[in-house]
Amino acid sequence: MDIRKKQRAVVEALEDVKGRDIVVYNVARLSPIFERVVIASGDSTRQVRALADRVRQHLKELGAPAQSMEGGRNAEWMLVDLGDIVVHVMHPSVRSYYNLEEIWGGKEVRLKKAAAAPRRSGNPVRAAPARRVRRK
Repeated sequence: MDIRKKQRAVVEALEDVKGRDIVVYNVARLSPIFERVVIASGDSTRQVRALADRVRQHLKELGAPAQSMEGGRNAEWMLVDLGDIVVHVMHPSVRSYYNLEEIWGGKEVRLKKAAAAPRRSGNPVRAAPARRVRRK
């Protein structure tokens, strides 16, 4: 699978479970082992585990299974190893303590928005007219 498609799939999986503060770094020049580092936050240990599980599940469905997954015991920080992409899913307090952005924070990858799927219904959706709010 192409690295761009794979990183897009990782971000989509994280967004499906409401992952926060998702960043993708191109670390190809810093590490000969992998090309991208993805860092995301979850609000609780349960959500951190759900985010990591969703990434693993979604990439497996697309034919790019995870090589390993670490940190399931306490789930404050989970790592999903996808070979050329390493995904760190962390609780916000752990993320601020370890500050991985400083370590890997080279070149952040800007992702293009995925094209919206065409609507199949015969009725077009019309936007509601904007309301004007008066302030006193």
